[in-house]
Amino acid sequence: MASPSLTNNKHLLWRAGFGPGIAQLGDLEKKDIKTLTDDLFHEETFQYINYETPDFTENAGTMTGNADSMNMMSAASPADKKKEMQKIYRMQNEELNLNFLSKMVSSREQMREKMAFFWHGHFASRIQNPKFNRQILNVIRKNALGNFKDLLFEVSQAPAMLNFLNNQQNKKDHPNENFSREVLELFTMGRGNYTEKDIREAARAFTGWSYDKEGNFLEKEKVHDEGSKTFLGKTGNFNGSDVLNIILEQKATARFITAKIYRFFVNEKEDAAIIDVLSESFHQSGYDIKELMETIFSGSWFYDRKNIGSRIKSPIELMAGMMRALPMNIRNPENLIVYQKLLGQMLLYPPNVSGWPNGKSWIDSSTLMLRLQIPQIWSGLRPLDYRPKEDDDLDMGLKNSPNALAKSFKNPNITIDWAYVEKVFSGKNPEDYLIQNSRSLDLASVKNFSDNSVKMNVINLMSTPEYQLM
Repeated sequence: MASPSLTNNKHLLWRAGFGPGIAQLGDLEKKDIKTLTDDLFHEETFQYINYETPDFTENAGTMTGNADSMNMMSAASPADKKKEMQKIYRMQNEELNLNFLSKMVSSREQMREKMAFFWHGHFASRIQNPKFNRQILNVIRKNALGNFKDLLFEVSQAPAMLNFLNNQQNKKDHPNENFSREVLELFTMGRGNYTEKDIREAARAFTGWSYDKEGNFLEKEKVHDEGSKTFLGKTGNFNGSDVLNIILEQKATARFITAKIYRFFVNEKEDAAIIDVLSESFHQSGYDIKELMETIFSGSWFYDRKNIGSRIKSPIELMAGMMRALPMNIRNPENLIVYQKLLGQMLLYPPNVSGWPNGKSWIDSSTLMLRLQIPQIWSGLRPLDYRPKEDDDLDMGLKNSPNALAKSFKNPNITIDWAYVEKVFSGKNPEDYLIQNSRSLDLASVKNFSDNSVKMNVINLMSTPEYQLM
């Protein structure tokens, strides 16, 4: 059984990051929490996520790109042009997806990427335009551990969000309440802390918030309602910025955000007393995200037994964690898009504005079966033979039939450096490092008595229900 220090260290690395990397396992038991925490919060020069696929933009009926592609596009019919643009958009969005996943796996800035993953679900948007997707993704990553006010303002003024929530249709005399409703309900205060009248008045304040084709935020004065508005008890000729500032003054906002962070990083069952203290400090700090997270991870209550191994890993956390724990070379990384689709969580494609659900919603009979088989599939011990659910929201252009999809991905095209894994686990019990809560683990069923190698023990441990927990 793992020592208390090792158990706590694993818990921290999984919650504040995407699990221990293979290079961390050697001396993980000897590390103290302060050293690990400092490393998790380590910040380097910010690196934007981008895509390398040639960039095409449609502007006033013209296409811009490299000369050969432009000639091909100009000779095509309108329907073919549209199809080609959709193909390019899909390729660019897939690159953004895989590059974001790669950051989660390989970046030393684990806390930034884990926090960005949280905000990516909190500020959920889903559009086809890869330029706008790239922009909002990097806004979220840049501000992930910064100030919530800055993050809220930049996300609210991002073309991806304004487009997704229809605010370009929000004009005086014809207000569209979609944007203001979600800002209040999902992004800041939560239900019960405002009225329907507050939504209507906020919508009037947000009239004119829009963007140009290059993705620059615009405030269109001609369509902005300049009349007096009463919002959350205050009256004035408010604009969108005024509304956001009034929202941030409310302690309910700090409480709503803190509670959601607690459920994601600590336990789905809220501890109201702890959340009250955290949210008060969060509000007093002017919404300092990094300070809040440091307080959480340094609290002795964070390491209570009830919080360890209590969360079901989301598909992205499961995949990123395996990729960090096993040194692997993936020759066809686009295959990882298919695994995201099959497991029900595709980066850049949340199911709706509420983001992804958590907990038991990740598990059903079909997804659990695939989760348990992935270690064997990625190790080349079995083929991927899986029928995906019919879900247009997650297709993202993957219109293959289920049988063709399974056939295409029977070869994992992944090689794992098992010699290195053997070296790292020499003299160690793999279950102490791979399983968060091994008390219920039946080791007799894990060990393969015909091949009790480190390789098979690792594969079998990762194929257990216990490995699904973090």
